[in-house]
Amino acid sequence: MAVVSANRLELLQIAEAVAREKVIDRSIVIDAMEEAIAKAARSRYGAETDVHAEIDPKTGALRLSRHLVVVDEVENDAREVTLDQARRYNPGALVGDVISDTLPPFDFGRVAAQSAKQVIVQKVRDAERDRQFDEYKDRIGEIVNGLVKRVEYGNVIVDLGRGEGIVRRDEMIPRETFRPGDRIRTYLFDVRREVRGPQIFLSRSHPQFMAKLFGQEVPEIYDGIVEVKAVARDPGSRAKIAVISRDGSIDPVGACVGMRGSRVQAVVGELQGEKIDIIPWSEDQATFIVNALQPAEVVKVVLDEEADRIEVVVPDDQLSLAIGRRGQNVRLASQLTGWDIDILTEAEESERRQKEFAERTAVFMEALDVDETVGQLLAAEGFRSVEEIAYVEPGELANIQGLDEESGTEIQARAQDHLARVESEFDAKRQELGVQDELREIDGITTPMLVALGENDVKTIEDLAGCATDDLVGYTEGRGPEATRHAGYLDGFEVSRAEAEAMVMAARLHAGWIEAPAEAAEGEAETDEAETPASA
Repeated sequence: MAVVSANRLELLQIAEAVAREKVIDRSIVIDAMEEAIAKAARSRYGAETDVHAEIDPKTGALRLSRHLVVVDEVENDAREVTLDQARRYNPGALVGDVISDTLPPFDFGRVAAQSAKQVIVQKVRDAERDRQFDEYKDRIGEIVNGLVKRVEYGNVIVDLGRGEGIVRRDEMIPRETFRPGDRIRTYLFDVRREVRGPQIFLSRSHPQFMAKLFGQEVPEIYDGIVEVKAVARDPGSRAKIAVISRDGSIDPVGACVGMRGSRVQAVVGELQGEKIDIIPWSEDQATFIVNALQPAEVVKVVLDEEADRIEVVVPDDQLSLAIGRRGQNVRLASQLTGWDIDILTEAEESERRQKEFAERTAVFMEALDVDETVGQLLAAEGFRSVEEIAYVEPGELANIQGLDEESGTEIQARAQDHLARVESEFDAKRQELGVQDELREIDGITTPMLVALGENDVKTIEDLAGCATDDLVGYTEGRGPEATRHAGYLDGFEVSRAEAEAMVMAARLHAGWIEAPAEAAEGEAETDEAETPASA
């Protein structure tokens, strides 16, 4: 077709129709047309020519022009023009200005027209992909409805109306099948930009899918009166959901169950019969864990906040119920609460406590040179190591039934002498191994640890700096109660990964391998300045 003969209104009508069909802005289509026409014009006027096409969005009028840079000496006729020539178009032109030279209309050839069409199609496709990404990225975390378009190798492709989503096989509920044309409800959990366009990832096994279903079925959750605090799922089998009410007059569990179980049954039906335990959430972690292990009864809960672990004691006949089939109940409770849970029976806990009591008694008898009665008194009082006895407030020992102030003072003195003797023995061993004194400057390292490091050929700051975190953890593994009982360190000195990493980084900093962070250095400088006497 000829540009000169192109119907002005026809260009606008085409842009309007494409924009409406692809649900994109008309200006994007017009920009694509301008770029396509400019590309076709460059095939006529030369590939190096800086050709521009402009379509008036109101009238549809088309204008072709080329841009030329004003220079003193022309090196490229297609893009540059002398000052004298430029002033024929614009008397006020200066070197460095850009002037626009209108080009005459021309007829598109077949190849140029095809190329222009490809440009328009690509631009419109890119705009459509951007629109899909912008639309669905804001809907992450929502439940979306769609129609099953096709099933490929277990993955379900879903038509969402303005885009396509995919439910991967591992995001389906086990033993669940869909056919093309089936309606499907899914949870939109991710949208990513990829070469072939935005990928919309859907799920039916995601824990939040169940939480959102309750939000649709329970008005109190939708209104914010009842809040879902945590969810744990074994898709297709069992799930636990923890809820709390912001209104004391509303029972959160009852609100989620509904009249005769109507609300929870609606969710169970959508999840293919998945059994759901609805439990009340509590700020008290022990209470929350007891609730999470329902329907099992719990006798006692012991929290270890440093290790992020918890021990739960249950009656002997409740062990299988607390653990659940294939560990399902305790696994879901662990996911729900965020704690690693160890299940013990009353008999197991009693046996363990007796064993620990006997071990501590033996340690105290050997280290403090006391009889069994005194050792049992100290163990029963809760002391776990000789070190605790050595540095406890003197009056606490005197308050133990069966001991007086004189006995308490004597026991504490023996504990301190024992630790000094043990420290001396370990220090001698450390020197024998050739472990340097400068390692003591690393926070957290004790003399027994120096012996353990020396036995593994870590004898200098540089040796420690060159250790991997796993190496350091491995060097101290097994250095627990049995290995150090004679020393009075009943808890041992096994190093956690976090402690090992801190020690290695401190050694690298001390050795000059790395520099201290700027903020830390500034903080140290300020501290030093604050501690310096004014007279200095």
